[in-house]
Amino acid sequence: MFGYDKDDATALEAISWAQTICFAPMLFKSAVLLKRLGIFAALKAAHHTSGLTTAELAQQTGLSAYAVGVLLDMGLSGRMVIEDDQGRFSLTKTGSFLLDDRMCSINLDFTEDVCYQALDQLEASLKAGRAEGLKVFGFDDGLIYPHLSSLPEPARSSWFTYDHFYSDAAFAPALRLISALNPRHIFDVGGNTGRFAQAALHAFPEVQVTIVDLKEQIELAQRELSQQERNHCEQDQSFASRLSFAAVNVLEDKPFPRGADLWWMSQFLDCFAPEEIVAILKRVHAALPETGTLCILELFPDAQRFAAAALALNATSLYFTALANGNSRFYRSSDFIALVEKAGFKLHARHDNLGLGHTLLLCHKA
Repeated sequence: MFGYDKDDATALEAISWAQTICFAPMLFKSAVLLKRLGIFAALKAAHHTSGLTTAELAQQTGLSAYAVGVLLDMGLSGRMVIEDDQGRFSLTKTGSFLLDDRMCSINLDFTEDVCYQALDQLEASLKAGRAEGLKVFGFDDGLIYPHLSSLPEPARSSWFTYDHFYSDAAFAPALRLISALNPRHIFDVGGNTGRFAQAALHAFPEVQVTIVDLKEQIELAQRELSQQERNHCEQDQSFASRLSFAAVNVLEDKPFPRGADLWWMSQFLDCFAPEEIVAILKRVHAALPETGTLCILELFPDAQRFAAAALALNATSLYFTALANGNSRFYRSSDFIALVEKAGFKLHARHDNLGLGHTLLLCHKA
């Protein structure tokens, strides 16, 4: 997988990469500030010229020549800018991606606004098995999910933008695949703000959808969807009548509600430890009709087409450790499927590379 089974770098390549790792926090912070302080944008605006000097950038951004200079020097080391022999700087392709690419922007904001401070508590979180980094936002219960709607800005916006960006891209192809199942009633477990529920209601005009989530998330989904209902009421009079809610804490040892022939879990089970995943799925197994289907939309590092995607997922696993819950991660597909089978399901079909790298697992009772 991506050459992870080989150590074929030269000594020079290896020590160069090691040094990059040593100073990676400075490199990242420089990228954030080159973007947010307007230096990247000024260089982009000057792309039709021969570039800008440190003094010109200082004048345009309102920063001191010193501030611009130290950021640009790190930008050179990070291949984000280039400098000609006249001391004029221009944006590189990497800098352009950091400035304008939506995925890069979302990942950068998520890392800076949500994760960066919390990662100071990574060691404590690993040793305690709980998300000690959540304390940076004023919460001390080690679980981020009940607090998502009350995170301070810009962390709140960056979290939801990150979460929606990746899942939204996979919904349309996933809905096309599950349409062949002719679902009548979908339980959307961990429905968050209701974006999949909304997509399913419009894709399947006769289907009932129930969002199953924590009470706090149900309230958030109801607020978000009330506006959507008003927007779509004229086109789909049945929208509200086909949508319902069930406030459930899946970690409580209680039977799950029944009545759905399709259970949907999108980027949900990665929020739990292996033993919790098995316990949750065993209760799904008990509530699911014999002919029903469990649909799991997940991100697996070993199912990615590009090494950068696997890196992003492995990095996000450390977000789960330090900030989300302290004991979950993005799992390797083989490990995850083994948990599904341990809970009494068999894999009926697997569809990789949906959207930006999701995998859809269709599971039946074994």
